[in-house]
Amino acid sequence: MVDHYFAYGSNMNPERVRMRGLDVVAMQGATLCGFELVFDKVSKKHPGVAHANVVYAPGCEVEGVIYALSSEDEILKMDPFETAPWNYGRDVVRVEAADNRTISAWTYFANRAVRQSGLKPPASYLAQLLAGRDYLSVAYFEWLQAIECADEPW
Repeated sequence: MVDHYFAYGSNMNPERVRMRGLDVVAMQGATLCGFELVFDKVSKKHPGVAHANVVYAPGCEVEGVIYALSSEDEILKMDPFETAPWNYGRDVVRVEAADNRTISAWTYFANRAVRQSGLKPPASYLAQLLAGRDYLSVAYFEWLQAIECADEPW
């Protein structure tokens, strides 16, 4: 039974997750080891900019927010927002939570057909990641702040 969701992108913003209707009973920071955060998922609304994705990268880490869900079926509410299974696929990963527990959680991986290198996130999208500040280390938050953004195409 998997009743946790690990968010590394715009869903690090707890308000965004609430607006999407997930019934969350607790949240905390967590780290996904052996992966790297990249911005290579082409935006479905704005093809010239990128959204977050994680890729396998030994020795790297991705920080994010782990949401404890009220039931294992709650994750199904997120699939339409992630356009799963077309834009993102969902799989189980193991993350190290801020309370030192190892937790199995759902997360999303961008499908190869919607990935493109050389893209940047718009500042409005990056702001959603930065809204998870309370759950991130200072170093990771500062690294996110320094990411070069694309011009807003709209």
